[in-house]
Formats: sequence, C-alpha cells, structure tokens
Amino acid sequence: MAESSREIKRRIASITSTQQITKAMEMVAAAKLRKAQETVVNTRPYYERIATSLNTVLDGVKQGGEELPEIAQAREGEGHCLLVLTSDRGLAGGYNAAIIREAEAFLRKYPKTDMVIVGRKARDHFRRRGQTFLAEFVNMGDNPSARQGQDIGQVIMDFYAHGLFDKVTILYTKFINTVTYEVTLREVLPITDQLKDIKKDGPIPIYIFEPSINAVLEALIPLYLHTAVYQALTEAKASELGARMNAMRNATDNAGELIQELNLTYNRARQAQITKEIAEIVGGADALQS
Repeated sequence: MAESSREIKRRIASITSTQQITKAMEMVAAAKLRKAQETVVNTRPYYERIATSLNTVLDGVKQGGEELPEIAQAREGEGHCLLVLTSDRGLAGGYNAAIIREAEAFLRKYPKTDMVIVGRKARDHFRRRGQTFLAEFVNMGDNPSARQGQDIGQVIMDFYAHGLFDKVTILYTKFINTVTYEVTLREVLPITDQLKDIKKDGPIPIYIFEPSINAVLEALIPLYLHTAVYQALTEAKASELGARMNAMRNATDNAGELIQELNLTYNRARQAQITKEIAEIVGGADALQS
C-alpha cells in the first residue's frame, strides 16, 4: 500500500507539472490572440474595399461593352487550385483536422485539383499519403504580413496565368470569436465568378480609367488575389490561436480534475494504511495482555 501511495504522489507531481505547462501555453496564446484579433478587424475593411473596387471596374467593363482581358475571363476547364491554410504547430484541438478533412472532401469532389500548402500540418499529412502539391509555405510565424500574402498570391497568379488550372479556391478558417471559427472555401479566380450587382442607390458616379479600363483591371486583379490571401492568413491565424487557447484551457481543467481524483485516491490509500497500522497495534496490545 505504501508503494501505491508513492506511485500516486509521483503521478500527482507529474500531472501538476503538465498543468503548469498547459496554463502557460494558454496565457501565451491568449496574449497573441489579442493582437491577431486586431489584425483581422483591420484587414477585413481593406479586403472588402478592394473587392468593391474590382466590382466597380468589372461593372464599367460590362456597361461599356468592352472585352475583358484574358486573365479576367472565365475558363471552361475543370482544373482547380486549392490553397490550404493550416498551422505549423499542433496542440490546437481539432483545428487542423477540420481543415484537412474539408480539403480531402474537396479533392474527392474535384479530382483535377492541384494544391498550394501553407503550414506543416497539411504538408506532412498529404506528403505521408503521397499527394503532390505545387508549392509549400511553412514557418509563417504568428504575425502574417502583407508580403507573405503577396508571395503566396504571386505564385498562384503565375501558375494561373500559364494555364495550369482554371479556378482558384482558398480553404481557411474564418474567425468568429475566441471560441468559434468556421472552415470556409473562398473562390477567388476567375474574377468573373465574383461579379456582383452593385447597389445604385442615389447618384451613379462616373469613373475615368487611365490609361484604360483593361489596364486598371490587369493591375487590380493581382492586388485582389494578394489581399484575399493575406486576409485569409490573418483569419486563419486568429482562429488557430483561439483554438489553441481553448485546447490548453481544457487540458488545464482536465488536469485539475485528475489531480483532485488522485488526491482522493491517495487520501483513501493513506487512511487505509493508517487503519491497518492501528489495527496491528491494537492486536499486538491485546496479545500481550492475554
């Protein structure tokens, strides 16, 4: 029984040490999450404004009866490019598993799909299964930058311009709040698929495009793609940090519950040992008296 008590005490000490680690990781994730949330709030209006500007130019082309430049025209092929955004590190609950599960469903639905991978988790998962991809980006850090979005977007734009695929979709997690995120597919190319009706309440502004409307469109399309990638990176990073914070909080709580159970078990074992020793003493005293 004494050996069992020592074993329980060692387990309590080990779990207490683990609990301290998970608590520290929760606090680190919470501190990083605050900054990531601010970045998400700041990038959403910028992306929406770029999308609105692109809509305005496309609407101008439509009204003017001009032909879209080749890079903006819809393609009839079935080739897809899927940009998958996952994390470089684990300990984030089911965050990466949900993204990878959606990516596999996309591959089953569209067999002619090439992937561009961001994050070690997706890269390692598909590499183990023999899946090839066009490019990979790892070690992105906890503060996505516009330059990173531009680098990823430029790789995709170059492949798209050379006709390697016909559609581009970003798979990422949309940040909702600290405990909720949504796995999202955002189609970004071809641009004509993103054309929406522009509200024309009130006076309709007249735009003059220099040097030409097609030249403006050719410059705006890469900017739109880079912005969409960057905005998805910020959303994914905030979602990842939120998932990690909640996972570490749950691990800390579970460790606390397990420590309580082990303490009860230890106290019972200790009480049983004490009772046994008292019984032995009483029995020995009775034997001496008799």
